[in-house]
Amino acid sequence: EVTEWHKVHYASRAIGGSALIMLEATAVTAQGRISERDLGIWDDKHIIGLSQLVDLIHEHEAKAAIQIAHAGRKANISGDIIAPSSIPFNDNSKVPQEMSEAQIEETISAFQDAAKRVKASGFDIIEIHGAHGYLINEFLSPLTNKRTDKYGGTPENRYRFLQEIVAAVKAVWDGPLFVRISANDYHPEGLTIKDYITIASWLKKDGVDLIDVSSGAIVPASINVYPGYQVPLSDAIKNEAHIRTGAVGLITSGIQAEEILQNERADLIFVARELLRNPYWPRQAALELH
Repeated sequence: EVTEWHKVHYASRAIGGSALIMLEATAVTAQGRISERDLGIWDDKHIIGLSQLVDLIHEHEAKAAIQIAHAGRKANISGDIIAPSSIPFNDNSKVPQEMSEAQIEETISAFQDAAKRVKASGFDIIEIHGAHGYLINEFLSPLTNKRTDKYGGTPENRYRFLQEIVAAVKAVWDGPLFVRISANDYHPEGLTIKDYITIASWLKKDGVDLIDVSSGAIVPASINVYPGYQVPLSDAIKNEAHIRTGAVGLITSGIQAEEILQNERADLIFVARELLRNPYWPRQAALELH
């Protein structure tokens, strides 16, 4: 995983005639950082620095987006960490505390407060990070959520935490709202694309505009990785849940990206690691596609 890096996302299809740059995994609480040096948005003091980033992006006529996130049991920080259930990620990981309902309510409020700071910073889009084995993903999956209260058990109950975060964010944010998901647990007892088609339909009903479709990382797993390996997941959600999607994962050329868009397998193409390797990727894609 490279999710602890604050990678830049470039959406190949223009929004309002411009590019989209996304800050990844910005923590809504100090406890929710993936690593000690992650960006945060849990304090009003963060608004100044984030506003400067937004201004730089807007200066070049691009749109600015931000992922708001909580790492849950995958937080690699000093001190206690929290999760829906007291199950570590692997044998080398810290054992998390099982969250009380009061802690759940506090975390939902932290996402709402983060959304207020996103608005104050001038961002155009919010993406709620519900993928890659982080806290929201941990509530969604039966592999990591063994609760017996209203936040566990049935699929509807496991969705409740994300549903309440979406509602809390929308109460203070009227811009576009994306949610990132891991649409396959890659485990025989975990969630599959069929489950996530249902979850995506719930997210659409709850007012989410686009699903950013990734996969995996909820538990250690062997994943067959190849160019565009997650695109079929985006395709299924877009065309069966009837909601806009973003495709991501080993998309490395403009031609590959355009094929996905033109065949209506996704509405946006998210590029991250390829831009780390090659910051001129957008220019090369433009030349390839004339």
